[in-house]
Amino acid sequence: MKKLGILFCTALIIASCSTSHNKNAKKHVTDYAKTITENELKEMLYTYASDDFEGRRTGESGQKKAIEFIKKHYVDNRIPSPIADGDYFQEIPEDFFNGKAKASENVVAFIKGSEKPDEIVVISAHLDHIGVSQNGDINNGADDDGSGTVAILEIAEAFKAAEKDGNGPKRSVLFLHVTGEEIGLFGSRYYTDIDPIFPLANTVANLNIDMIGRVDPKHENGKNYLYLIGSDKLSKELHDVSEAVNKKYVNLELDYTYNDENDPNRFYYRSDHYNFAKNNIPVIFYFNGTHADYHRPSDTPDKINYKFLETRTQLVFHTAWELANRDERVKVDLKAS
Repeated sequence: MKKLGILFCTALIIASCSTSHNKNAKKHVTDYAKTITENELKEMLYTYASDDFEGRRTGESGQKKAIEFIKKHYVDNRIPSPIADGDYFQEIPEDFFNGKAKASENVVAFIKGSEKPDEIVVISAHLDHIGVSQNGDINNGADDDGSGTVAILEIAEAFKAAEKDGNGPKRSVLFLHVTGEEIGLFGSRYYTDIDPIFPLANTVANLNIDMIGRVDPKHENGKNYLYLIGSDKLSKELHDVSEAVNKKYVNLELDYTYNDENDPNRFYYRSDHYNFAKNNIPVIFYFNGTHADYHRPSDTPDKINYKFLETRTQLVFHTAWELANRDERVKVDLKAS
């Protein structure tokens, strides 16, 4: 009986360990993607694109409120800055703006990679907009680029959740909110040309989000879609990764109309990814296209398609996750033009 008791206890311990292991088994990437929700995106965007932020014009009081909002999110979620403890602002002096704006700030936060911390995936969006019109109307910029801003905040939360579970990314991920986009891509140019916090040579890719909350006239009454620009300009491998990730996880309709070299809109040169691309860093620019409210006071949060925004944000997260965790960084095939 004594021997049987010992065997019984041993079996219980093994079973207990097995149960404990199952409870603590690593979650799948889809579990973290599901933390990105339309309700949280909506709640944040209704604040970020409210009249209180005065259109977020570079260097003005509304833009200062915007950077504090972003910083608070990172502090509350215990996502650190790569600059110094508690210092989330990359200061840009007034003279850098060539008379177009007062001194301003990029906002930066990051998740340190567990295996290849010196290799960086940059996820960017611009935090500024065009401010108040001469007649006093506030240009809230809900889509441009409030949608990209809150998308990054949700993506950062998803990566943080993974890190808390011991499942953090192998490479570091930098969350880069740039200022001065509307007046000439100043914030991203300051980061790439003047003060790259991480060496550009170590930057694996830039995923840039600029307007992903609306539907343009071409896609009305259709399925969820997104324009992708630049994915194959420097790295065929990045394009292939992007396509595979989309097919596996979210299956959006990916539209490459604006990726055409002959596109008269020249969107490839008009958002912050370009300052990375000109330095031979592979990029993807995520974009929903223009609409009637583009750069008007009517670009308000009530017009955002939050279900579409949720899925589009999840696509960027999945792509960043793959880039941060694959064995080898994506290869650069071509030189910047």
